[in-house]
Amino acid sequence: MQFDRLKRREFITLIGGAAAAWPLAARAQQPALPVVGFLNSASADGYASMAAAFTQGLREAGYIDGANVIIEYRWAQDQYDRLPSLAADLVSRRVALIFANRPAIPHAKAATSTIPIVFMTGDDPVRLGFVASFNRPGGNLTGVTILSGELAAKRLRLLRDLIPQAKLIAVLVNSDFGPTGQFQADIETAAAALRQPIQFLPANNASEIDNAFAELAQAHADALLVGPGPFLDSRREQLIALAAKIVIPAAYETRAAAVAGGLMSYGASVEGGYRQAGIYAGRILKGQKPAELPVFQVTKLELVLNLKTAKALNLKVSDDLLSIADEVIE
Repeated sequence: MQFDRLKRREFITLIGGAAAAWPLAARAQQPALPVVGFLNSASADGYASMAAAFTQGLREAGYIDGANVIIEYRWAQDQYDRLPSLAADLVSRRVALIFANRPAIPHAKAATSTIPIVFMTGDDPVRLGFVASFNRPGGNLTGVTILSGELAAKRLRLLRDLIPQAKLIAVLVNSDFGPTGQFQADIETAAAALRQPIQFLPANNASEIDNAFAELAQAHADALLVGPGPFLDSRREQLIALAAKIVIPAAYETRAAAVAGGLMSYGASVEGGYRQAGIYAGRILKGQKPAELPVFQVTKLELVLNLKTAKALNLKVSDDLLSIADEVIE
């Protein structure tokens, strides 16, 4: 009888130990979550809303960070020379997919010809050789374009409508951003048509931004147009503070700048582009090939006016401009 009791205890112990091990074994057999590499030339602080829009797009496609996908962020902190090593790091991790913003695209492309790459650019990806065509990209890249340079002329005209008496408009440009050359050409053409004197000021790093504002103050510029690109967009807080300090009206490319205190913004919805890139990433994770996903062109344009900033500048915004604004911040 005692022998039978011992046997029963051993059997129960054996079963209990096996039951405790089952969850561990089940977890060990579960496939690893796919990893999406998020490669961006800017900083996490400056591009928080863009990253959130990307994760929203992924969520709409059925992927939630930490649940059924992992997002690995790599921020270059505006140091473009870090992008090659950051791209190589993601490739060495064997990520399932890489997202890359405009300055990061060539480095991601150089790092892998097999891992799918979803890009976000303000330039023509066909002209740059990233894809074969908009409808059938070909290789391992596809993504979203907002063709921001093409909106430059309209942005200048809107700023002139806001400051019709402007004798000189300064234009802040980041030459490290690919589309800047086309942006400058478009601005020069538009300024000539308007007979509007302009002055280009380089802003490729934080100190150059400070120097540019000192120069435009000395030149007595009446308004400021901020050029496109991740660097200038990520520096929006610095730009807005400096513009307020010298009391100059400034127009920006992205809505985020107007929301943060800029006077005006006009351009395609960058956050909408990042959201669409997230949706594309989800579709590729589900098995679609980037070669067969047409490059998505963002067509939604936003004119945002910040009346709080206009009041601080003692500036009257015309009813005509208010009537065409997509958003008015009061």
